[in-house]
Amino acid sequence: MQEPLLGAEGLDYDTFPEKPPPSPGERARVGALQNKRVFLATFAAVLGNFSFGYALVYTSPVIPALEHSLDPDLHLTKSQASWFGSVFTLGAAAGGLSAMVLNDLLGRKLSIMFSAVPSAAGYALMAGAHGLWMLLLGRMLTGFAGGLTAACIPVYVSEIAPPGVRGALGATPQLMAVFGSLSLYALGLLLPWRWLAVAGEAPVLTMILLLSVMPNSPRFLLSRGKDEEALQALAWLRGADADVQWEFEQIQDNIRRQSSRVSWAEARDPHVYRPVAIALLMRLLQQLTGITPILVYLQPIFDSTAVLLPPQDDAAIVGAVRLLSVLIAALTMDLAGRKVLLFVSASVMFAANLTLGLYVHFGPRSLTPNSTMGLENAPLGGPEQPLATPTSYLTLVPLLATMLFIMGYAMGWGPITWLLMSEILPLRARGVASGLCVLVSWLTAFVLTKSFLLVVSAFGLQVPFFFFAAICLANLVFTGCCVPETKGRSLEQIESFFRTGRRSFLR
Repeated sequence: MQEPLLGAEGLDYDTFPEKPPPSPGERARVGALQNKRVFLATFAAVLGNFSFGYALVYTSPVIPALEHSLDPDLHLTKSQASWFGSVFTLGAAAGGLSAMVLNDLLGRKLSIMFSAVPSAAGYALMAGAHGLWMLLLGRMLTGFAGGLTAACIPVYVSEIAPPGVRGALGATPQLMAVFGSLSLYALGLLLPWRWLAVAGEAPVLTMILLLSVMPNSPRFLLSRGKDEEALQALAWLRGADADVQWEFEQIQDNIRRQSSRVSWAEARDPHVYRPVAIALLMRLLQQLTGITPILVYLQPIFDSTAVLLPPQDDAAIVGAVRLLSVLIAALTMDLAGRKVLLFVSASVMFAANLTLGLYVHFGPRSLTPNSTMGLENAPLGGPEQPLATPTSYLTLVPLLATMLFIMGYAMGWGPITWLLMSEILPLRARGVASGLCVLVSWLTAFVLTKSFLLVVSAFGLQVPFFFFAAICLANLVFTGCCVPETKGRSLEQIESFFRTGRRSFLR
């Protein structure tokens, strides 16, 4: 039986034959310098993801504070609080839409740097807000910046990283986003809400300073005819002692075959639409697992499911598990491969969502009123549900299941979806297609976030979890049928595979 997708090793696939392996001493000397500089450039870029994660959960401590505000211009009703939380996703969708143009117009690095403008303006508006419109506009601007960086940073990182560490570096955007969220939770215990917005300016300014001295993507520079600058950028990233000529010629050869941007007629070519379709479907399925509404309504869900521990402690524990899981994914992605982690991730999320749905349907009800986000009006299960006692260990099930879900997501469908998007998209369509992926992702997130409470109110909290579990099963099938294994392959080799069409994987 022929190995699927990118697992083949024959001459037909190896369009770019490998050079003879370097000696151990040469590999150690050159590789250390190469990785140090690539890591530095990656860190400078993914500070944008830190800011994105920080901004995403900014409302978590701010909404309760504003709901109890004595200032009538800043006091939030339930409906206003819902919009304050969800308008971020609309801004992110607009940012993804703009990335379809800016990614190829300005380049990856300058597009990331440009995101600092709406981000800084958004934080300034929220820090000095004197009315709801300033809060909503500031929230939308930070969302716009987040959507723009979400489309540009994975592409930049994948284009500067060598194949051996691209998987690990591809997980850093998700890792930094999680770390940004945890930083917001920690600062929320110490700072008032206005100063939280002021603190959000720090990573934005740091990103600008560091990126200003980092090189642009060599692949983007070559696509603009800047061969000398591209060679200098590649030499800086790989180190002065590294032989970059072979890699440069490999990239250059690929660029020459794609001397112009993809046209609508060429978009019907299988080597263009197949990777774009895979990336779009992965972004859609990633959101349909329920990650955004679960994170947005995490504390209210715990309030509604009779947890043993205080909901605030549960949310902090889940955040720590999320960070640990992304670290595990970063360390194992280049060893285990992308598909293995995607299979494990979808299986774990399926078990977790199914457990949450069954617990809500058959388990005990909370003795206390639910939290402020509107779940208090939702029937959580049948009328025959037993009441929970404060010491019942059965009430740890929601916490454990949510930890399992977050762990599964963060080990696979969280970081790998972003990485594969930047790996499989053809260079000529990479800027536009990555923006389209972000647009689809955040529009889906907005629909799910706004409809979650309506579904809970109409059908019960268990129904969304059963739906998310069914999507996780679909993810398993999709991974097996459609997702390529890209571990250890250069971007040019991956693109060559789609172009040769030796075996269709969308049949």
